Amino acid sequence: MTQRAQDLGITIGQGTPGPLNAITDVPGVRVGHASIHADLADGRSVRTGVTVIEPRAGLARQSPCFAGVHVLNGNGDATGLEWVREAGLLTSPIAFTNTHSVGVVRDSLIALEREALPADDRGLYWNMPVVMETFDGLLNDINGFHVKPEHVRQALAAAGDGLPQEGAVGGGSGMICHEFKGGSGTASRRLPAEQGGWTVGAIVQANHGKREALLVGGYPVGRHLGHLPSPFQPQLPHPGMGSIVVALATDAPLLPHQCARLAQRAGIGIARTGGGTEDSSGDIFIAFATGNDGLPPADYANKGAFTTPLRMVNNDHISALFAAAAEAVEEAIVNALLAADTVSGNGHRAEGLSAEQLVTALKAAGWRR
Repeated sequence: MTQRAQDLGITIGQGTPGPLNAITDVPGVRVGHASIHADLADGRSVRTGVTVIEPRAGLARQSPCFAGVHVLNGNGDATGLEWVREAGLLTSPIAFTNTHSVGVVRDSLIALEREALPADDRGLYWNMPVVMETFDGLLNDINGFHVKPEHVRQALAAAGDGLPQEGAVGGGSGMICHEFKGGSGTASRRLPAEQGGWTVGAIVQANHGKREALLVGGYPVGRHLGHLPSPFQPQLPHPGMGSIVVALATDAPLLPHQCARLAQRAGIGIARTGGGTEDSSGDIFIAFATGNDGLPPADYANKGAFTTPLRMVNNDHISALFAAAAEAVEEAIVNALLAADTVSGNGHRAEGLSAEQLVTALKAAGWRR
C-alpha cells in the first residue's frame, strides 16, 4: 500500500489535514481518472490519460461556482480561463491531460455535457470547459494523440468523492517531477472552528522541478538523492523542464477576486518544494469556492432574478485560507512523488521515489520524526 507523507510522519506546515487529506474533503468535489498505459507493436509507448475534477454534484453549468486563476509562469496552455477571469465563474468540470490532448478533452467535455442535459432543455447552449495540461512527451507517445473521447467519458464516470488515486494515473500517467516519476497528488487542510472551520483542498499534476532543488518539509532532501538513477540522459532536455497545474477547492464563501488570491498561493507551496523558477515550466493554477449556493446557471435563455444574495470571507480572516492552500499544494506534490512507481516508455525511464529513499534522505538532511 502506498504511503503518503502523513503516513510517514512528515509534517507539512502547521495546519490540520481533512479526513481524507484530499481535495475531496471539500463537500461535493469529485475526482476521476482514466489512464492509458500500453506498449504498441511498433515500439511506441503510451503513458497518458485524463483526470477530471467536478466542483459540485451534478452539472457544473447548472450550479456554477465562483473561481479565479493565477499564472506563475506561462510556458503552458489551458482552455476556458479567460471566461473565468472575466466572469469569475467556473461553469464546467476541470480536466488535466497532456499538452497535445487539450483539444480533444475540451471538445469531449462539451459533447458529454450536451448528452447530460434534459431532452427538453431549450436554453441557449454554450460551454468553454477548463482543460489544463503538462507535457508527458518523454515517457509517452504524445504525438500519437491517444486520448480519445471515450477516455474523457471514463474519467467522468469514475469520478467519486473518496480518496483519489495518486501517482502515475490519469493525466499524470507520464509525468516526471524533480527527476523522479511524478503525476497526480492531493492533500487538504481544515481550519479550526475559530478560523471559520472551512476546508481547502488541492490536486496537482506535477511534472516539474530539479532533483537537487527538492525540499520536503523544509529539508533539502534533493542534495541527498543525487546518487539515485535519473530518468534523464545527456541528449534529453535539461532537468527541470515541464510544468505543474493545480486546482484548489474550498467551501469557504469566497468572491472571484478572493479565489484568484487563493490560487496565487499555490505558487508558495510549489516554492516550498523547490519548484517554480524554471523558464520552461508552465505553472497555471485555478481555485474555486463552493461556499455560495444559488448562483445563476450558465444559460441566458432562462433568466432569473436581477440579484443574488452572497456571502464573503472578510479579508481580515482570509490569511488562514491562504496558508491552508500553500500547505495543501506542498503536501500534494510530495504525495504525488511517493505514489508514483517507476515507469519506462519510449526509451526513457523515470524512477519512482520510494518511502524508504525519502525517509533516508530526510534523516541525512537532519530530520527527526
